[in-house]
Order: sequence, then C-alpha cells, then structure tokens
Amino acid sequence: MSVSIRFATRDWDYLTPLILGDVKSDRLDVSVDRVGTLIPDLATDAAYDAAEVSFSRYVSAMAEGAGGIVGVPCFIMRGFRHRCIITTEASPLERLDQLAGKRIGVTGWRDSGNTWTRAALRREGVGVEDACWFAGRLTAEHPIVDRLDGFGRPGRIEAAPGERPMMELLAEGGLDAVFTPFMPTAFFAPGSGFRQLVRDFRTAERLYFDDVGYVPGMHLVAVKSEIASRHPWLPDELSRLVDESQRLWTAKRRKYAETSPWIIEELLQAAHDLPPAWNDSGIEPNRRMIEDFAAELHAQGILPRPISVEELFPFVNSHPSSA
Repeated sequence: MSVSIRFATRDWDYLTPLILGDVKSDRLDVSVDRVGTLIPDLATDAAYDAAEVSFSRYVSAMAEGAGGIVGVPCFIMRGFRHRCIITTEASPLERLDQLAGKRIGVTGWRDSGNTWTRAALRREGVGVEDACWFAGRLTAEHPIVDRLDGFGRPGRIEAAPGERPMMELLAEGGLDAVFTPFMPTAFFAPGSGFRQLVRDFRTAERLYFDDVGYVPGMHLVAVKSEIASRHPWLPDELSRLVDESQRLWTAKRRKYAETSPWIIEELLQAAHDLPPAWNDSGIEPNRRMIEDFAAELHAQGILPRPISVEELFPFVNSHPSSA
C-alpha cells in the first residue's frame, strides 16, 4: 500500500507532469497544492506533510537546533542572480562593483535569493558594509510586512523610507538599485523606464557558473520529521518524483516549444551552456553550493556560526540507502 502525502509548492511549470499523474510512484501518492507564498512553518502546519521551504530559513533553523522537519537536497527553486538587480534606464550603473556606496533595496534581508545576490556583489568587492540597504515591498500591490527580520541596523540596513514601494523610490532616485526575485508587471511594458543593472546578464551568469560550477538554490524540499522517521525512504522518493517531473517537462518543452515564439532558442542555449546534471538532487552534486551558501550566511551576519553539510542534512547522511 502506498503512502499518501500533501505537498505544498509554488506553481512551478515543471511540476505539471507530477500534478497530472504522468510521473508516479508505487510507494508514494503525492497530492500537490500550488501556493502563492511559502507556508510559514511546515513543522506545525496541519495541512501538509511536505513543502517547498526557504533554503536560508532552513539553514538558520538547523543552526539553532530546531527540529520538526527534514531537509532534502532537492532544490526545487534555483536561479542565477545577476538578472535580479534592476535599476532605471537612465542610470549610469552597469556593473556590480559600481554599487559600492549606493542605496540598494531588497525585498527581504534574509531571503535566500537576496543572500545569493549579495554574494555575487561580494565577489566583486562590495560587501554588506560597502552600501546602504533598505528592505521593503516591491510595489504597492505587495503587503507591508517586517522584511528586516531582526537584522536591521540604523544607517546600514533599514526599512524602506515610509514603507514606500521600492519601485517608486527607484524611479524617483531614492534608490540606485533594487534586488528582486520576480520582476514587477510594469517591468515588461515597453518604455517602463527600468532595466537589469547588468545589461548582458546572461554572459555574466554563464561566467559565474563556469567559476562556481552551480546554479544557486533558493528553495528546497522538506518533509515533516515524524513522517520521515516512519518512512525513511520517503524523502528520497519525493525527491526522485520532483526530478523525474522536471526531466519529463523539459523533454516535452523541447518537443513542442510553444511557450513563446523564441523558447526553442532558450532551450538550445541552456542545453549548450549548462551540463545535463546542472539541476541534479543529492548531497554530492550540490556540496559546493551548499557549503558556499552556509559560508555566505555566516559572512553576511545572518548565521551565528558556520554549519556543515552533514549538520544540515543529517537524515540523508544517516539513511544513505533510503531509496
């Protein structure tokens, strides 16, 4: 008899084969709920057995000794970050190192994506202490919430002035750049007045990959600890289903190529620029990325102490044959 679980994730296209039942398991029946935002706390959520969780918050929780969930080295959300820095069309800024001394907006200080973007800046010599930071909502449609998360420092890391939308501040010159994982709707309009700071961000990201060897992971899969303890094979099987769904989705997109008039060009270029295993799950394929991320959290003052891969994924290491 198979085990049934409810799995909360964002609406990633590549999970469509899993959602429709094209990807199946004899042991695990997965009901996928697509959510607009990550659930606050999987460990105490009565509705879900597994979920997409923030990499940053997971690492912080493990460093603090929190229990309740088991992280799986299956990075359900990955992405390069050079494209996530936006400025105005009129701005003279075009390189990461030019952000030294500038006013930078972020959508959340501890967010995994913003941590990776600051890591890219640190590689170019711009650390946290080398700029002025403001955390706030991207547009007026976004809610006013605490985006400093306890990491605010007067004169260095503050809330956006008057909690005004950062795109408005950027347009008016109150900010020099904004870090955001998702582009605002207006960004796609002709004549929006905004652009990516790094104009040829694809080349910059390809060079970044050539150097580090990975596409940064922002979110990962997690399972409630008590479920993983009862079914030690389950986290690995869920990871396998997610990976298989992406493989099938990619194969179908390459065949139909209907998402946009030029999607075939993107698929071809990605296949040429990245190795086939760029999105593989598991400890060893992701060890350097995990280590780099933990080191960044510590260097940026978010993580109070360094933490090892083995500490972050103790269940995986204690159940190497769980599949």
